Amino acid sequence: MPTSARYDGFVDWYEEFRPGLSDAETDVLERYLGTGDGTCLDLGCGTGVALPKLARLGWTVVGVDVSEAMLERARRRVAEAELVRAAADDLPFPDGSFDAVVSIWTHTDVDDFPAVVGEAARVLRGDGPLVYVGAHPCFVGPHSRFIAAEGVPELHPGYRRTERYDDGPAIGPDGLRARVGATHLPLGPFLGAFLDAGFRIERFEELDADDSRYPFRIALSARR
Repeated sequence: MPTSARYDGFVDWYEEFRPGLSDAETDVLERYLGTGDGTCLDLGCGTGVALPKLARLGWTVVGVDVSEAMLERARRRVAEAELVRAAADDLPFPDGSFDAVVSIWTHTDVDDFPAVVGEAARVLRGDGPLVYVGAHPCFVGPHSRFIAAEGVPELHPGYRRTERYDDGPAIGPDGLRARVGATHLPLGPFLGAFLDAGFRIERFEELDADDSRYPFRIALSARR
């Protein structure tokens, strides 16, 4: 099922569920990406929660998402941002179009994350940065019941399988994944997607490790 079909019926709910970036995500963009006067692609921008921060950092922002309903909400956040409907693994831009690429919480939504990272590499200019923030594969997936990232994850079989899932012990009855499902990549294939696309990983963090018992997010920056 296309990502657009997964999210289109839940835009109102999603906007309430995720009204903006978290403090940790904002901090990552400030430290990993920083200020710039070039063009930054927000790959899988959704409702555009990162667009205002990217604009405040000085970047000219282009947002891409496969869901027109999500882009409709994104248009309200930064009037001057260019928003394009396209699949993340088939971008309508020439090689070397962007000075930076940011992608937040996308690997759990797309069916072919290595292809998405490959497209990010293709459209990046020179050694421009790619900044990624998303779910921690070790503690978020079909194998781990970690509802709202509270307490200690309860682990189950299935970590090593790369698969799409929409039920099982990891799925709470009222959350996002009960509505749209998720794709799981173990940590090795997740990191391999960047390395196979020709990136070198410069920084890697497990977010929330200091203020919770287990981290549920990871962040990295990479360059070719």
